[in-house]
Amino acid sequence: MATDVFGRREFLRAVGSAGLMAGVPALAEMNAIDPARVVHEIAEPEQDADAKPKYSIKFAVCGMSHDHIYGMVGAIQRGGGVLVAAYGAEPDKLAAFTKRFPGVKIAKSEDEILNDSSIQLVLTSTIPDERAPLGVRAMKKGKDFLSDKPGATSLAQIDELRKTIAETKKIYGILYSERFEVKAAVKAGELVKAGAIGRVIQTINIAPHQIVQHGMDPYAGGAGGRPDWFWDAARYGGILTDIGSHQVDQFLYYTGSTQAEVVASQVANVNHSQKPKFQDFGDMMLRGDRGFGYVRLDWFTPDGLGTWGDGRLFILGTGGYIEVRKYVDVARGKQGNNLFIVDKDQARYIDCNNLSLPFGPQFVADIVNRTHTAQDQTQCLLAAELVVQAQMKAQHVVLKNS
Repeated sequence: MATDVFGRREFLRAVGSAGLMAGVPALAEMNAIDPARVVHEIAEPEQDADAKPKYSIKFAVCGMSHDHIYGMVGAIQRGGGVLVAAYGAEPDKLAAFTKRFPGVKIAKSEDEILNDSSIQLVLTSTIPDERAPLGVRAMKKGKDFLSDKPGATSLAQIDELRKTIAETKKIYGILYSERFEVKAAVKAGELVKAGAIGRVIQTINIAPHQIVQHGMDPYAGGAGGRPDWFWDAARYGGILTDIGSHQVDQFLYYTGSTQAEVVASQVANVNHSQKPKFQDFGDMMLRGDRGFGYVRLDWFTPDGLGTWGDGRLFILGTGGYIEVRKYVDVARGKQGNNLFIVDKDQARYIDCNNLSLPFGPQFVADIVNRTHTAQDQTQCLLAAELVVQAQMKAQHVVLKNS
């Protein structure tokens, strides 16, 4: 790992003009910083990062309503998966998918995918309230399943998933991409497991999103506008169930909690009155058997940020803390995967962009070996259950107009 100790001048420059304008007292505090305690590291890739996948499986896409499907396909391909077929109900989504993957066989129906005995794994990003029922059908047909988040939108769906998993012994994975597909979040997990900040006490997740993404990746969700189901909480599950699922997965993972409850939750439609079934703000407080969690969600990322959201993760430990700036270092740099860690000895910044993402290879290996290394099945569904519970008990708040 490349390391560079910042001098005081470099540190002041890195802090940025906003800190310099905070006043003389702030400058005095900065001058008191010992430069020997501020370290800049670039995390180096693992030795086998470029190794060929150990396993190979055949997989198919069955439903592509959300553009997260591209990241899902990429993860499984990195793990050795071979995309052999795809089905999409929306003509525009299917046209974009075939442009990206011109050689893939296009199925005429979901059943054509599910009845193909050569397919080992099915991926979906279909409309959220249809994902769990599709997964149940796939598992009963002898296939493992990987869903986009949210992987379920009701407690009844989760009960049926658990029952089917027990009966079929198949895997129902949910790709919580804000942990599995963010290199700095993966690194944070490694540091936590190594005891770098002691025992984790609390996670705080700030997860702003953007409805229409301008000038972004054409395969990113929202780059081409939003479909009708996006505005209907009954279809997408509500803001806590939908984008909150990423964050609750992180709460369980970093705290190590195996049991948890929703202490309080609330949702609102602050600025989209023309879409009365939509929720553009929500938050929740969680309590686990090994830690606490707080999550804030919104759809208010301004265009000036330059990306879809300034996602932040804060992990408080008994011996230090970690902050992850996942997608941008606002007003300082467009690069994501920024990790900051402070312990009793020093403050470190770790650039995690050179690291590899282990989820795809691990998930493919799990399918071959019938293990659960990539994702713990119990934790996966507990996260899904907690966000549905949070949504069900949420207070619907109406703010007064100014």
